[in-house]
Amino acid sequence: MCEEHRTEFALEPLGADRRGPPRPCKPAEARRAVERAVAERCRATHTRCDADALSDAVLVASELTTNAILHGGGVTDFHVDVLGPGTDVRLSVSDRSDELPVVHAPVDRQGRRRVGGHGWPIVCRLAHDVRVTDLPAGGKCITAVVTLT
Repeated sequence: MCEEHRTEFALEPLGADRRGPPRPCKPAEARRAVERAVAERCRATHTRCDADALSDAVLVASELTTNAILHGGGVTDFHVDVLGPGTDVRLSVSDRSDELPVVHAPVDRQGRRRVGGHGWPIVCRLAHDVRVTDLPAGGKCITAVVTLT
């Protein structure tokens, strides 16, 4: 995915229920949501939470929400799901932009170091499945699956 973008088109049922707890729209809120979801699953299944793997998932959530804010016009939706008995965490962040994520060279044409530009490579390195989905009303949803074991 990260070398060559896979795009999909998502159809949401008409009248889909969007109520419920407010969705995280800041990186810190996304990090807390991931920590909470993983901790709840580990407690419910009596499994040990791998701190390093959880850190990876938290970092991916932070990078995706930061990129949505900086490059995508803001976070429009956020979901975190712990899959199986705590083996994977699936993070989905939607934004207003139709633009695909890009990787820039660490230096510009004049040889000056660029500030930033590390988020997408971090997501691609830590997630074992990354998908970009076009949304019907415009914008995109990026879904990344990070292994927790």
